[in-house]
Amino acid sequence: MASTYKILGQTTGSLSDTNLYTVPSGSTAVLSTIVVCNTTGSALTYRLAAIPSGSTLANKHYIAYETAIASNDTTALTLGITLGSEDKLNIYGSGSLSFSVFGSQLS
Repeated sequence: MASTYKILGQTTGSLSDTNLYTVPSGSTAVLSTIVVCNTTGSALTYRLAAIPSGSTLANKHYIAYETAIASNDTTALTLGITLGSEDKLNIYGSGSLSFSVFGSQLS
């Protein structure tokens, strides 16, 4: 399997549950680092969930839930999350947050 190191996903301003990254069919991935950046002058909260292929979002999938992030702050989570084919990284932010996920995709 060839491994490609890259930015796996980026988005801003998610006020609803959003799949930031879905592993392509026939591939696997290692999510090295997830970065959450608050570009506002107010404290906000965020959620992260790893959802197995074929599942819908449930409480058991959360990695972080309503986690506080201070105004004008950045949180980097280096977790090494492994995902299989068609698994998803889901995000939610209480306001204008920036989300980035870095890692490797193996196909």
